[in-house]
Amino acid sequence: MEIRKTRMEAVQSPIIPVVGELIESCPGTISLGQGVVYYGPPPEAIARLDNFLADPENHKYKLVRGIPPLLAAIEAKLQADNGMEINDRNSIVVTAGGNMAFVNAVLAITAPGDEIIIQTPYYFNHEMAIAIGGCRPVLVGTDANYQLRPQAIAAAITAKTRAVLTVSPNNPTGAIYSEAALREVNEICRSRGIYHISDEAYEYFTYNGVKHVSPGSFPESRDYTISLYSLSKAYGFASWRIGYMVIPQHLLDAVKKIQDTILICPPVISQYGALGALSVGKDYCQGYLGAIASVRQMLLESLQGLSGLCTIGPADGAFYLFLKVNSQMDALALVKRLIREHGVAVLPGDTFGMEDGCYLRVAYGALPKETAAEGIERLVRGLQAILG
Repeated sequence: MEIRKTRMEAVQSPIIPVVGELIESCPGTISLGQGVVYYGPPPEAIARLDNFLADPENHKYKLVRGIPPLLAAIEAKLQADNGMEINDRNSIVVTAGGNMAFVNAVLAITAPGDEIIIQTPYYFNHEMAIAIGGCRPVLVGTDANYQLRPQAIAAAITAKTRAVLTVSPNNPTGAIYSEAALREVNEICRSRGIYHISDEAYEYFTYNGVKHVSPGSFPESRDYTISLYSLSKAYGFASWRIGYMVIPQHLLDAVKKIQDTILICPPVISQYGALGALSVGKDYCQGYLGAIASVRQMLLESLQGLSGLCTIGPADGAFYLFLKVNSQMDALALVKRLIREHGVAVLPGDTFGMEDGCYLRVAYGALPKETAAEGIERLVRGLQAILG
């Protein structure tokens, strides 16, 4: 039997498992690769599991959008932290993580062959989801500091464009987009009759007094703005798979169809945990932010020793730095040598769409300070040895 090509053959393979296998083959490797935090969920999240277990009805399917107490808690959070009002023109949908929220958005607003504009460097799962949906990612480069270029975005819009995606604070660069630039992009989307998808998974991870802004808070933006959030990072909640999205009301039926087909309902036990996490609120994340900021500063200071070998754009958010390596070496080949010869892992930039040079993403949120310090020392020493 002849095996036909499928849509998945056009989708890149995720890099995390590839690097994970390399790490496993080199015991003792310190990973500065995967984007997770070093801490776990708040005790209040764990305590809510007793409430879940106390009601046998919780072992049955629940509402597609999420349980009402969690929807109410998210609504209060959005008003307090994001300046967003929930009314009859928009709606909250709880999802199994932020990635699912993005897949929901893509499937709800597109038909096969449509286009979504994404910025490079991009988060690889976004590019993959667009391809899986049978759509075309249109790549628009950011500037030298990894900031938005609104006029380039406007120029890339065609009759097939359905949305512009922005990710701020950004994965993989750590950049935070200015309010002015986000307003300009949001207005471009309004005037051209397309959606603005705003991924805000790292909303609380900001440094140096730089503020995060939610486009969904802009006046009259709720009819065409789709906002995506996650509990994975802020609450050490990655494996619990809870995120949520705020969508225009007219998309609710479409999103419910998608979610009912793929998921039926978000994991109810995790929704109870999310209730506990949101009862603590952003103070929980901010209690750990000082330690992460300290590792960030240590990383920046250590990388000064690579002057001439690497350049780094301003990174006031998330927990990533994106290095441009002054070398023609293949990025994955460099990653392999760093793991095998120097016991430290980072991610290659081409998986984020950067194929015009050698780039590396360094993640610094997953490790306590002492381990991070050793990993950073290995990284600097390895890059000096390989590139020097």
